[in-house]
Amino acid sequence: MASPASPAPSASGAPLTLNREILRLAVPALGALVAEPAFLILDAVMVGHLGTVPLAGLGIAGAVLQTIVGLMIFLAYSTTPAVARRFGAGQPGDAVSVGIDGMWLALGLGAVLAILGAVGTPAMIALFGPDAAVATEARTYLMISMWGLPAMLIVFAATGLLRGMQDTMTPLWIAGLGFGANALLNWIFIYGLGWGIAGSAFGTVTAQWGMVAAYVVVIRRLARRHGASMRAQRAGIRGTARSGGWLFLRTVSLRVALLVTVGVATGIGTRELAGWQIAYTIFSTAAFALDALAIAAQALIGKSLGAGDLAQVHRVLRRTVAWGLWFGVLVGAAIAALSGVLGTLFTGDAAVGALVQPAFIVLALAQPVAGIVFVLDGVLMGANDARYLAIAGLLNLVPFLPALWIISATGIDGSLGLLWLAIAFFGVYLLARLFTLGWRVRTDEWTRVDA
Repeated sequence: MASPASPAPSASGAPLTLNREILRLAVPALGALVAEPAFLILDAVMVGHLGTVPLAGLGIAGAVLQTIVGLMIFLAYSTTPAVARRFGAGQPGDAVSVGIDGMWLALGLGAVLAILGAVGTPAMIALFGPDAAVATEARTYLMISMWGLPAMLIVFAATGLLRGMQDTMTPLWIAGLGFGANALLNWIFIYGLGWGIAGSAFGTVTAQWGMVAAYVVVIRRLARRHGASMRAQRAGIRGTARSGGWLFLRTVSLRVALLVTVGVATGIGTRELAGWQIAYTIFSTAAFALDALAIAAQALIGKSLGAGDLAQVHRVLRRTVAWGLWFGVLVGAAIAALSGVLGTLFTGDAAVGALVQPAFIVLALAQPVAGIVFVLDGVLMGANDARYLAIAGLLNLVPFLPALWIISATGIDGSLGLLWLAIAFFGVYLLARLFTLGWRVRTDEWTRVDA
């Protein structure tokens, strides 16, 4: 396991050296990112063997959990730049301390959400309108899973701490061990003890708290090595909460864009909704690699700003944008080449495959733009430019929501309706994000954002 206490080698201006730094951070980050949906897939596979009703209940409970956890991802994104900037400034003790403050904030938020979530579980499940049997399974899983929320949020913050210290390998190891523990515990609780869907929830919650224990061991050693306190510091928690609040608003704007798009797709028709789900699944899969590049950009930008090396900041910006662009070109080419069969592979229905193919072409053309957008997001997060990201997130909705309204109002359906929906999301929305993010990095104003 890589030692998070050892400073990463300084990235030089040489393109090959910087490329190696990007890969050193991005590849393990990709593995850790994949572990999160792997938990959900594993739960679905094991619960699926219990029957259709438990699986349907898991689907509803999982949707609620994913929404809550997705909104809290700012705990990782706000901790990484704060830690990286102090690490780059040659203050590893302060870097670890501010990361620990992020973990304390995560614990507090998680505890509040767990209590509110447990109390509100019946009401949240009722919003979906399931039948009685499905509702019972969903309530069981969600009620138990709420007590894993603090652990999930602490893992976010702890991951952000280690990323800021230029270490993405340790989170990969912990995520891998957590996945293995989750698989074993689920098998024991679901099948060995016969607990059903409750066993799946207990297994996952236990694995999540086990990951917290592993992070605490690693970070305690890190704190001792650099003379950092494990106690909460009020100023550090306030700083993380302030930055995290802006990033929370940014995340809300992204969720609004996604949910409204799904709503419009639902109004167009059931087959169109299924086609949109396929297209968005492909987009989300490609996004894992782009998120890994964004994480590398966060860590390197924060470190370079902390060191006061603006020349290196711009080298990282140019190099990571180039990586995002070319990766987008490659992924787009692959999607375009497979556009005729992807829909059929997902559904086995040739009619649905033909329906979604034009949307896949739009998705393929948009991938280079997506690559740049994801990286620029990471660059500005690394600079702790959270306020601008929140404002830009709202501005991006200005052209996008009217475009969706027009599609809904015209009543276009079938392949043409799905095509225009794809143009709105992968065209209008992504181009709006490219414009707002690109506008910000055109000058050096973003490099002067306080840590």
